Amino acid sequence: MSPVVEPATGLLLEQMRAGGGKPLYEMTVDDVRAMMVGSSQILAGPRVEVESVVDRTLATAVGHVPVRIYTPAGAQSRPLPLLGYFHGGGFVGGDLDTHDGTARYLCQNSEAIVVAVHYRRPPEHRFPAAVDDAQATVAWMADHARELGGDASRLALAGDSAGGNLATVVAQMAAEGHGPRLAYQALFYPLVDFTLGTSPSRTQFGGGDFFLSNRDMAWFREHYLADPSQATDPRVSPLLASDLHGLPPTLIVAAECDLLNDEGRAYADRLAAAGVPVEYRCFSGTIHAFMSFAGAIPIGREALEFASGRIKAALHG
Repeated sequence: MSPVVEPATGLLLEQMRAGGGKPLYEMTVDDVRAMMVGSSQILAGPRVEVESVVDRTLATAVGHVPVRIYTPAGAQSRPLPLLGYFHGGGFVGGDLDTHDGTARYLCQNSEAIVVAVHYRRPPEHRFPAAVDDAQATVAWMADHARELGGDASRLALAGDSAGGNLATVVAQMAAEGHGPRLAYQALFYPLVDFTLGTSPSRTQFGGGDFFLSNRDMAWFREHYLADPSQATDPRVSPLLASDLHGLPPTLIVAAECDLLNDEGRAYADRLAAAGVPVEYRCFSGTIHAFMSFAGAIPIGREALEFASGRIKAALHG
């Protein structure tokens, strides 16, 4: 039985189809990046004001990593929790500007200092460059928490789509002793299986009628990996990790009409089986990246509010 697409999502999908243009997988890398910047300016919604926003380039163990540091206004306690945030965009696209709205919302409504990371992107920098940048930045955050006005004992991670992949991978590495102890992770429609195998959600929603397609995913993987065999590496497909014990409490936000839905659910199930406290919330009738489209899809703002509340409760409770 086909899902009922909720009205605002349906209207946006109609507008996308009416706009014409090439599908993503037929576009150049530069065109994809430009498209993501343009769409974020239109669809992100009103900008949330915070106390301060500072662009900075960190000197880390793997080189220089650009970040954007957000500090909330009017926070009731100091020092504040820290939230490392990794933007989506299929690894290839997306940047600090395309996901500025999400980072601002999480900062202000979670009452946390957010460090948004502009990891190196393929095809200029293929796997594991993005993972290295993500891991190094989280280590830097723990080491420089006091400088930021933050509390290293309340360090959490968040990310959407490809950024959710990076947050998941870094959390797994930290649990294995290769990073600081984490208090929480929030994963928004995360990519956790890049082997591109079949699943009911990939079959039902991957044909191109629900924004993100299976052919788009293949295009992203072609650019991210030097060889398809790397897809079985848990740092690429963290669903394939052998041991998930010791991970922090986790929130997974999913979209019903998203080809990544099943793998997000599968990861939640594996976390629960490993004894990790996990909450899985699937928003009905909407699509991948709906939280980034909160200006056009009100349910995206609802999901941001929900996720921010869970992060705040975990880090301030």
